[in-house]
Amino acid sequence: MHRILGAIALLASAIFAQTEPFTVGSLLRLNRISEPQLSPDGKIVAFTVQGVDIDNNTKPKDIYTVPASGGIPQRITYEGNNDGARWVPESNKLVYVSARGGSSQIWLMNQDGTGARPLTHVATEATGAIVSPDAKFLVFQSSVYPQCSISGTLDNECNRQALEGDKKSKVQAHVYTSLLFRHWTEWQTKRRQHLLSMQMDGTGPIHDLTPGNRDVPPFSLSGGQDYAISPESNEVCYVMNADADLATSTNSDLYVVGIAGGESKKITTNPAADVGPTYSPDAKYLAFRAQERPGYESDRFRLLVLDRASGNTTVLTENLDRWVTAVTWAPDSKSLFFVSEDRGRHPLQMVGVNGGGLRSIVTGNASIDDVQLSKDGKTMIYTEQSGKHPAEIMRAMSGGGTPVALTHLNDTMLSAYGLPDLEEFSVEGAEGSRVASFLLKPRDFDAKRKYPVLFLIHGGPQGAWGQTWSYRWNPHAFASAGYVVVMPNPRGSTGYGQKYIDEINEDWGGRAYDDIMAVVDWVAKQPYADSDRMAAAGGSYGGYMVDWMLGHTDRFKAFVSHAGVFDLRSMAGATEELWFPLWEFKGMPWQNPDLYAKWSPSYFVQNFKTPTLVIHGEQDFRVPYTQGLQLFTSLQVQKVPSKLLLYPDEGHWILKPQNSVLWYNTFLDWIGEWTKPNAK
Repeated sequence: MHRILGAIALLASAIFAQTEPFTVGSLLRLNRISEPQLSPDGKIVAFTVQGVDIDNNTKPKDIYTVPASGGIPQRITYEGNNDGARWVPESNKLVYVSARGGSSQIWLMNQDGTGARPLTHVATEATGAIVSPDAKFLVFQSSVYPQCSISGTLDNECNRQALEGDKKSKVQAHVYTSLLFRHWTEWQTKRRQHLLSMQMDGTGPIHDLTPGNRDVPPFSLSGGQDYAISPESNEVCYVMNADADLATSTNSDLYVVGIAGGESKKITTNPAADVGPTYSPDAKYLAFRAQERPGYESDRFRLLVLDRASGNTTVLTENLDRWVTAVTWAPDSKSLFFVSEDRGRHPLQMVGVNGGGLRSIVTGNASIDDVQLSKDGKTMIYTEQSGKHPAEIMRAMSGGGTPVALTHLNDTMLSAYGLPDLEEFSVEGAEGSRVASFLLKPRDFDAKRKYPVLFLIHGGPQGAWGQTWSYRWNPHAFASAGYVVVMPNPRGSTGYGQKYIDEINEDWGGRAYDDIMAVVDWVAKQPYADSDRMAAAGGSYGGYMVDWMLGHTDRFKAFVSHAGVFDLRSMAGATEELWFPLWEFKGMPWQNPDLYAKWSPSYFVQNFKTPTLVIHGEQDFRVPYTQGLQLFTSLQVQKVPSKLLLYPDEGHWILKPQNSVLWYNTFLDWIGEWTKPNAK
């Protein structure tokens, strides 16, 4: 028996040794699944699959279906520009967004993809479609010219003429008299995003549900869809920020308006963010998520329920010290399923509509999202991803049993790489707190060897590494290049309690830096880690931390600073969401100059010694690219070996396929130059 087991072990080792390296090319060949939608009869799941076409530098998207009972997924669109499928209630038809006609519009098709035809012909294009429960109305978004909505009716020809006039104009100057004049990667124009509605049969006018000079919904702090139609099909609940200064406010509220337009009514008064409204199936309640502290985008999101008859609101997760990230009603309206973030995972829990104890539904080393239930409550579908596999669609039955994967679009490809699970460890950080980290060992790991170490510092700073799949900072792509990859979750990281998050406020280079260096100390002592060949890299706040480390430690052979904050003073004057520096540093630089000076990496340039790669996108309005230019200039003046990779066509994230290939290759070449055996 022992000989047989030994032979099996040797065979397994040989198979693992024959696996292929996981490269950026491998990463870009994976299928990216999103937006599963369970059909009204509970028999079919529609979903979106995004691929990557490196030659054409595009990311084509199409819609697929798969039986909820299991089977082979069927592709039902082929143009590569289709997205956001939603079922028409009590039918076998789907509405979806498609640009097949040359502009983004809402289309209708049968569940097998036949009979496709456009429902909208909006000059300013259309996206984000949902259908009323009675299947009579379509609600969607479009960036319109506010002056082209007359008495709540959209004048399509007015929008068309205004759009053509702007395109023909020889003057492209921006003129502003207030903030927020640009956001993320876009300058504010004369247009505003509005919610529109129309009858599904195409008769009657297009109603502008949110006329005026506001974007509805606003940029979402929640990451979810911020509008919903009531079960009676007579009203729409949406999120809007009505404050005068949008650059300093996180005060979004819930409003309701008739589905054919009319006066909107504000139904929440919380001075912080209210987001993600969703009606209960019995129409008695409205669930949403909310924060408590105005101006703090990283406050805890709680789950609340509003009684539509009385207007009373109940907080259901007050005793849960975790962020609620997504919410789904049970079909009987007696309970809610919700996803929260916990120690690098996103489990699914349930709570009664009147509160009470929380019940765990799906747990494990994974992240759950996109939860939906059949009308009889017997079937649940959701997406699941982890640190070793991208999202796939799962099915679970109320009667129990092991969840079943409905999609396997990446299984064959991933099997060639033998990707390992993320390991987890914790150390004692600043002030005795436990600091958790995830670790990934190199392909064909040999415990008798020593490997160079790459520390990845996450952004935010209120973010976290965990059991999720990443395309932009994929640890397997780095580990396959021969590195022990370490992903610490220092102070400020989400999923470890709100106090842990808050302790980075006014302390960017303090406890978080000490936490990270405690992790570095622990890793450096491991027998497989070469403490003389360590590198660190990060983006956004992670880039800030790299810039901070440049001036405070010489323990690393190389750094990579992507979209990093270098000078806090100039950053505050050029970024768009001013609520962020106002909260983190308790005012603007002229109001609190000492705190800005204390934590700005630009004050420590005289200590810079470590070779550094600087990466930035010129369309980055969150951390303007001049931050990267200042860092590179400082490194060059200090005669520190350095390289600048600047993208004129990217923002905070590097998204275009060929740019992504260059990003990974330049990144790995740079740290390899300084950490591999023949390094300088």
